[in-house]
Amino acid sequence: MQRSSDPGPADTVTFPGCPTPVAPLGVGTWAWGDSRTWGMGSYDTALDETTIGDAWRSSLGAGVGLFDTAEVYGSGESERILGRLLSADPSGRDRMVIATKFWPAPWRWNVVPALRQALEASLGRLQIPTVDLYQIHGPISLRSASAMAEALATVVDAGLVRAVGVSNYSVREMTRIHSELRRRGVPLASNQIELSLLRTRPLSSGLIDACRDLGVVPIAYSPIGQGRLTGKYSASNPPPGRRNFSAHPMEAVDRVVAVAREIGDAHDGRTPAQVALRWIIDKGAVPIPGAKNERQAVDNAGALGWSLDAAEVAALDRVALAGTDSIANRVWQHG
Repeated sequence: MQRSSDPGPADTVTFPGCPTPVAPLGVGTWAWGDSRTWGMGSYDTALDETTIGDAWRSSLGAGVGLFDTAEVYGSGESERILGRLLSADPSGRDRMVIATKFWPAPWRWNVVPALRQALEASLGRLQIPTVDLYQIHGPISLRSASAMAEALATVVDAGLVRAVGVSNYSVREMTRIHSELRRRGVPLASNQIELSLLRTRPLSSGLIDACRDLGVVPIAYSPIGQGRLTGKYSASNPPPGRRNFSAHPMEAVDRVVAVAREIGDAHDGRTPAQVALRWIIDKGAVPIPGAKNERQAVDNAGALGWSLDAAEVAALDRVALAGTDSIANRVWQHG
């Protein structure tokens, strides 16, 4: 991760292989088009493409240029929405990093042509000729690191992708594919993992340190615990819907939020979510919270332009939770 020397608004991150510097904060677009999990006509009736457009414009206006999607989000609808937004106003494209992901299903055995075919379909939905960051969505493929690296290097060489990354990879898995890519002259740009005050395992496992040593940018998904760290919910008012990540009892979450709120009050009234996002940035990762409307986008951007001091980081570290565990998480989340 490359940053300016000043921990202020000029902070930027550059992904190896992609020359575009962006703020150390992005937007996760899982909710854009995914009605099964997030709404789009179910409990979140205020979410539609108009509110998403407001979030998009507000994020860009705040200097946030990283947008992360995937071929499986809403069965491609997230990419389509992002593509329509890009097509309607392409003027800021040179200040953005558009990231998407390949679903490495075990039945996609012939991974070199399968990955290219999936990428070309994503490019069509996004309405762009090149993806800035293309990621393996998880460590579930039956193919070797060498085969996955070959598939990624092939699309880089074809000019369809600028940078490549992985998601949910352990230290060992990340180190192996980093080595295989390096043999092919391609840097590993990123490892996208669940990291938040409700899941600190990537810190205790050495994964964040390994990213730093290898020059890999860690991207943090679910950075506010799927809304649990906003302060909007509590033990008496739990979050609705299917929110499988960071599913701690809300009594435990309430204790974390209380400390984040106290620290935020000392920083001109920053919200608990802004404190939670800033903690991730100060740990050396790039959080990608969701933004479903203008208000959420503005609130997310409030994590930029300031820093926590060492005592505040330590106070948050003391109440932060290691994470939840399940069979699905053990299969999917190695990082």
